[in-house]
Amino acid sequence: MTTLKWKTSTRSNEGNCVEVATPAPTVMVRDSKDRHGPALAFSESQWVDFVQGIKSGKFEA
Repeated sequence: MTTLKWKTSTRSNEGNCVEVATPAPTVMVRDSKDRHGPALAFSESQWVDFVQGIKSGKFEA
């Protein structure tokens, strides 16, 4: 995974966020505070569904 180009949100504050890499057809996500730790892998459609859910407020408590 060291060859992946990881991106951090511009809204990140003090490293409290996740980083995303998009080696098609997978979207990789990891904790920005533990860059050598595990990463999650999602299909492109799973990632799109997740992002749309966030934007629509689906996950708000």
